[in-house]
Amino acid sequence: MRKILLKIAYDGSDYYGWQRQNNYITVQQRVEEALSELLKTDIKVRGSSRTDTGVHALGQGAVFNADFTVPTEKIPYALNSFLPSDIVCRGALEVDESFHPQYSVIKKTYRYRLLNDNFPDPLLLRYSDFIPYELRLDNMVRACGYFIGEKDFKAFCASGSTAKTTVREIFDLSVDRKGNIIDITVTGSGFLYNMVRIIAGTLVYVGLGKLKPEDVETIIADKDRTKAGKTLVPNGLTLMNIVYDFNRNGE
Repeated sequence: MRKILLKIAYDGSDYYGWQRQNNYITVQQRVEEALSELLKTDIKVRGSSRTDTGVHALGQGAVFNADFTVPTEKIPYALNSFLPSDIVCRGALEVDESFHPQYSVIKKTYRYRLLNDNFPDPLLLRYSDFIPYELRLDNMVRACGYFIGEKDFKAFCASGSTAKTTVREIFDLSVDRKGNIIDITVTGSGFLYNMVRIIAGTLVYVGLGKLKPEDVETIIADKDRTKAGKTLVPNGLTLMNIVYDFNRNGE
């Protein structure tokens, strides 16, 4: 029995998120269907991250177990012939049986993209949030520093979360502008439900002058969701990369 870690990219616009659900088409479902057809047996995969409806990925991880003879390096090419055009396997790696797609994760990177212009761009509509107001980028950058470190991010967690703890560590957070595109990129040990979209919404509030950069420190300390920014739309969010410790495992 072989255990394979796949690197999956997808446009999440037409899917009800990553995780398989009854009565809705999800990315996980399409990947499982494609693998099952390729390997002529029923295949189930386990993802490294549960992206929401409309959220995209360039580096989602998914693991499956099966007996088969396809060389590991050939799996992406073979699998892509069975996947829809908006889902692509970009890599495959054979891992030890002890590897866990979630517990072996040491950090994840997400990008939230803003279109900051006078008019929407139909070619970017599926991949960004449109902000037609002037944003103070310098203030947004200043605010980033208050997020860095291991903190209780309860104020940046949407209702409905089943997380056992709201403590997470953010390693890096940046705001970069190129023309009319602003990218908010965050790397952390893990993220709470809608956490990245709320961080992005809070930074937008800072850019608009609704919040001061130093207000972020108070919002985190107060653990009050109502004091943070709004949850931005899902289509601006992309899971960029996941880094694993291949020696870390176990439930």
